[in-house]
Amino acid sequence: MKIGEGFVGNGANAAHINVVLGLRDGPVGTAWATALATPREGHVPFVAVAQPNIPVVPFTLFVNKAAIANDRHGELTWGGAQAGVAAGVGLAHQASLFDGNVDSLVLIVAVWVNPSADNEEVIFANNRDATFAALQQARDAGPDIAQALAAMANPSNPYFRTT
Repeated sequence: MKIGEGFVGNGANAAHINVVLGLRDGPVGTAWATALATPREGHVPFVAVAQPNIPVVPFTLFVNKAAIANDRHGELTWGGAQAGVAAGVGLAHQASLFDGNVDSLVLIVAVWVNPSADNEEVIFANNRDATFAALQQARDAGPDIAQALAAMANPSNPYFRTT
């Protein structure tokens, strides 16, 4: 199992992606199928597509982290963000980030689209880049430990800064 995280952009159109990549016949495959089969209000995981009837490969489960707030938020999530995830996985293929036979893998992508987001092109680009960054991190088995320890000593994120 490989895990990664990517955050790109700022403000309401920023993208925050978490990925879990693993074997179809392993625990990630079980989690993938379970999540698909157990939607809950506001969160309906679905198979991500690059185009209608052409799923992303490896099969990718798109899981929205923010409940769909309104029609526009749904359009940005299922439109620009989904297309961005597809393009990010495509970039990962171009960079040879996937080990082995992709037919034996499944990918779970948890995607944050802010309900206040408003720019589908920026949503697309940020989700593409964040997905690619998360998959790079997954391939590398996470951040460098020295870099992670230094960051944990002085944590910050777009919503919080230590003083």
